[in-house]
Amino acid sequence: MTKQELAKCIDTHGRDIYSFCRHLAPNVQEADELYQDTWMKVVEKLETIDSMGNVKSYCLSVALMLWKNKKRKFAWRKRIVGTRDYLDEEGQEYIPDDRATSEEQILEKERDRLVWNAVNALPEKMKTVVFLYYMQDLNLAQIAEVADIPVGTVKSRLYQARLLLKKKLEGILNEN
Repeated sequence: MTKQELAKCIDTHGRDIYSFCRHLAPNVQEADELYQDTWMKVVEKLETIDSMGNVKSYCLSVALMLWKNKKRKFAWRKRIVGTRDYLDEEGQEYIPDDRATSEEQILEKERDRLVWNAVNALPEKMKTVVFLYYMQDLNLAQIAEVADIPVGTVKSRLYQARLLLKKKLEGILNEN
């Protein structure tokens, strides 16, 4: 892959990669750092990347790998030295819809908050699959490639996540 192809890739897929980083990380600073680390790793491996392949999937898998490594290191350090958790929970950004009334906007914001909280409460393995499927619009085979797991495992995790979300959000879904 050339530098020009990388620049085009960043323009094309940069927002999606950042969105994925934002969903993995609990705050903006962590997401920014993960996003930057992802592109640094991609630049490191620039000569080995096939520009005709699925570059977006490759970048998503790099981001996921880096996040897992960071969490693993933090967990290890936390076991060795009793530190307190430095990750703050921060709410999702909300862009209001100009067509909706104020009351509708408030209800939609509340519903979105409840859905995000339910998704974020899922086990990490399920949450990752849900983000890749619904937020990044990857198909099951692409998710399997990104997460380095079999397609059957992706199907199972997605199914289990849907069941858990349905149970948690039953009241909200019945209202709409």
